[in-house]
Amino acid sequence: MKFMKLGSKPDFFQTEGDNIRYVATELGTDVAINVGDVKFYLHKFPLLSKSARLQKLVATTNDDNGDEIHIHDIPGGPAAFEICAKFCYGMTVTLNAYNVVATRCAAEYLEMYETVEKGNLVYKVEVFLSSSIFQSWKDSIIVLQTTRSLLPWAEELKVVSHCLDSIASKATIDTSKVEWSYSYNHKKLPSENGNDPLWNGVGKQQMVPKDWWVEDLCGLQLDLYKRVITIIKTKGKISADVIGEALNAYTVRRLSGISKGMIQGGDVVKNRSLVETVIYLLPTGSVPCSFLLKLLKAAILLECGEMEKSELMRRISQQLEEATVSDLLIRAPAEEEMMYDVDMVHRLIEEFVVRDQSAQTDPSLETEFQEIKTPRFLSDTSKVKVAKLVDGYLTEIGRDPNLPVSKFVSLAEMVSSFPRSSHDGVYRAIDMFLKEHPGITKSEKKRVCKLMDCRKLSAEACTHAVQNERLPLRVVVQVLFFEQARASAGGNSTPDLHGSIRALLPGGSHGSSRSTTTNTEEDWDAVPTAEEIKALKGEISTLRLGDSNEGVGNDRNDLHGAKNQSEKVAASKMKGLLMSKKILSKLWSNKERNGESSSDTSESPSSINAEETKSHSRSRRRSLS
Repeated sequence: MKFMKLGSKPDFFQTEGDNIRYVATELGTDVAINVGDVKFYLHKFPLLSKSARLQKLVATTNDDNGDEIHIHDIPGGPAAFEICAKFCYGMTVTLNAYNVVATRCAAEYLEMYETVEKGNLVYKVEVFLSSSIFQSWKDSIIVLQTTRSLLPWAEELKVVSHCLDSIASKATIDTSKVEWSYSYNHKKLPSENGNDPLWNGVGKQQMVPKDWWVEDLCGLQLDLYKRVITIIKTKGKISADVIGEALNAYTVRRLSGISKGMIQGGDVVKNRSLVETVIYLLPTGSVPCSFLLKLLKAAILLECGEMEKSELMRRISQQLEEATVSDLLIRAPAEEEMMYDVDMVHRLIEEFVVRDQSAQTDPSLETEFQEIKTPRFLSDTSKVKVAKLVDGYLTEIGRDPNLPVSKFVSLAEMVSSFPRSSHDGVYRAIDMFLKEHPGITKSEKKRVCKLMDCRKLSAEACTHAVQNERLPLRVVVQVLFFEQARASAGGNSTPDLHGSIRALLPGGSHGSSRSTTTNTEEDWDAVPTAEEIKALKGEISTLRLGDSNEGVGNDRNDLHGAKNQSEKVAASKMKGLLMSKKILSKLWSNKERNGESSSDTSESPSSINAEETKSHSRSRRRSLS
């Protein structure tokens, strides 16, 4: 720390009690000066020779007061006045970063100018500030912190602006020229660790990290910190990543508990102002999505303005593919029954989806935030990541017994069109939801299960699904069919299925449980037993064998025998269809005998077959068209 000594005489100031200060000399004092609650007994001559203000005060003192002066508004209070008084006596005083601003302001108040006496205090303090304090990194920060209690004097004397310029200039200097000490306890950026993919390893690694200044500024109060960061951004020499790192570090330091997604004590108004300021200062894409979501949680807890929350959500939507499931688990307000704020996540996903269709930001919309132009279309990679993220999120919130079916389905449907290599995540979410919501109706269960495409389940998921007692019978049938069809094809893709199998799948050839075809409700309500599943597997194997024989026959027949062979194939398909119908009829009949069919779903097997035949005919017409 820089310091400056003024004067050479010994310090003769003495203390009597807590509120009396006097100069212990042979010559008696002739003036009493009250500064706040402290009374100084001093001599007029040394004081008046250097202070124009004291000259005026002594001249206007009434005889009744006995040369007693009252000063209640001097900046820096009794301590700063004492330094000025000692300077007038020529006693030794030491100026440093902690007292120099108060001394400068008090000297200004007392009008200790060069016009009164050469080499006066104002001049000497200005020299010390410009030649030492503003040249030092840490001293400039300390001085800036002390100015908050000396406003508006420090502002009017331009001490604050000089400090800000000094700090910002040093923070934006080339790191190779940083020769002063600084605090640094956090991780370096990838480029500084040699992990940057753009770093070719030829150039010399920088010993000073790009964000070397971040930690030292965390001690500043919010208003001063905001001004420093604003000037640093204006200079345009610091990357957005470094500024984002600075704001991240400052928030974690000043807002206790935010790293855990909560706010632990503190002044609510100050904390709210901090969050809103950080949102305002953050450059787009400068911080991880996880930090933005922590800010959003804090903004909700602190009841920040809608403009700030909307801005945060817009930025999160631009980086949503970086988020994790735990990041999205935002606690619902205390008055709600649900565990998590699903509506907030719904809005985030909606913002993400809208980006795929919306144009760039409308320049006519003016807000206090920077206008950011976003990409018009989303990449498939981003969509795949977000779809996986939503699947995981649905699995977590599905554990909440108070989560309505409508919210679960609505959130899942928002990403239903996103590309997925597998629907295993969707299946896990559905399974968890059905486990925690055993009392939902048949129609609600149907809505939930329609979210899953059985064709995209892995072998492991199929194995689990066919033994899952929570799934409706029709879903189990679909899984079995596609599992067998995939096995017969010898690969992961599902081949074209013959009519008998398509007839048992909702939507005919579509093969997805998200079909809009109207089906009877018994198959959604019924739960298959192990024996029934075994019987289904056996029947499907028979159909697969029949398909194999039909393919061989087709290859061997020539054009002349094609007609006869097609008739045989049609007859085989019809036979398989009737056999499959018989199996399903037996399953539903078993349900009725076991008392599992309700009064409104007790149709006979023949009526069910007739209805399915109609559905099959409609499906065939659609697939042919």
